[in-house]
Amino acid sequence: MSFAKLVFAPLSYTGWGALEQLLPEVEKYAPKKILVVTDPMLEKIGLVEWVTTPLKESGYQVTVYTDVVPEPPLETGEKLVSFARAGQFEMVVGFGGGSALDLAKLAAVLAEHEGSVADYLNLTGTKKVEKKGLPKILIPTTSGTGSEVTNISVLSLETTKDVVTHDYLLADAAIVDPELTVSVPAKVTAATGIDALTHAVEAYISVNASPVTDGLALQAIRLIGRSLRKAVHNGNDKQARIDMSNGSYIAGLAFFNAGVAGVHALAYPLGGQFHISHGESNAVLLPYVMGYIRKSCTTKMADILNALGGNSSYLSEEDASYKCVEELERLVKEVGIPSTLAEFDIPESALERLTQDGVQQKRILARSPYPLLEEDIRNIYQSAFKGVVTEPTKR
Repeated sequence: MSFAKLVFAPLSYTGWGALEQLLPEVEKYAPKKILVVTDPMLEKIGLVEWVTTPLKESGYQVTVYTDVVPEPPLETGEKLVSFARAGQFEMVVGFGGGSALDLAKLAAVLAEHEGSVADYLNLTGTKKVEKKGLPKILIPTTSGTGSEVTNISVLSLETTKDVVTHDYLLADAAIVDPELTVSVPAKVTAATGIDALTHAVEAYISVNASPVTDGLALQAIRLIGRSLRKAVHNGNDKQARIDMSNGSYIAGLAFFNAGVAGVHALAYPLGGQFHISHGESNAVLLPYVMGYIRKSCTTKMADILNALGGNSSYLSEEDASYKCVEELERLVKEVGIPSTLAEFDIPESALERLTQDGVQQKRILARSPYPLLEEDIRNIYQSAFKGVVTEPTKR
């Protein structure tokens, strides 16, 4: 018997103006002290006030924490958790991009645990998450990470990344309001948008995929495929922002259940070693990984091509899968993201270290429809450096 375990949480509000549901959700828990974890730029441009003003006017004591950086290192997580423990807060609101949301989840759960954050890391930690922690509401301001619907918090280590993962990290409520994404710069819109697309693509080809996650993933690809270019080139395009917001959210549901694979596994070392944003790391690798594993999932790649707006009806599956890789390459270039590792100033001498760190991502690599061994990972990094899609030789 074959079956899929599916988790669809948290309670979510989606759509233009959904932020109006913040107060009713907060009122369910009647907290006296609320910690808002957010990006410093959002405070600078006044967007954080969309959250804090109604909370303060309703009598809640609100503390805004902005010591948040992209691809947050372990030390950032340790500092925030210590702050949360000392502050005796009763609720955490995460407001921002994936880094802010991941840190908010971490603070809410580990505020009621002992030990360091490092103790709870997936690869090296020795402690287990045992308590639900503080109530948490997550509000994304970008369309990309899907962090508002997942149970992981990603942290950067010296050369790679690791995660704290447990269902207690799931939000109590997610508020996905595309109006909050209008001010996102084009470069960030592009990077987070390709991140969301990668979530959907990898969920669709994952060995853990199911008919349910396939439906979610394909719809996410459709929404992102028709709207990402528009959102990048005209951030005020309301429908494009709505599509991207919905696409990112749905992709999050898909990959939370089916998982991501080779692209993410190889992207983690790029972020860890060279501090390239997660979205750009995924973007630069997406065509090369998909091209390399193409033969293991030609049927699904034909489906992805169609979802992106292409037409496989006059093509063989083999040709459609090639066309899919070409379309992914084109999309990355057209939204302005560099298409080779060399363009990110990564030297060829770094490829071996990237390979060794990539090999360690066994949990993620296990979901690839084509098993990626050390030599395969080395070949993909070489391809991404040179800008030439390659395929494996027969084993």
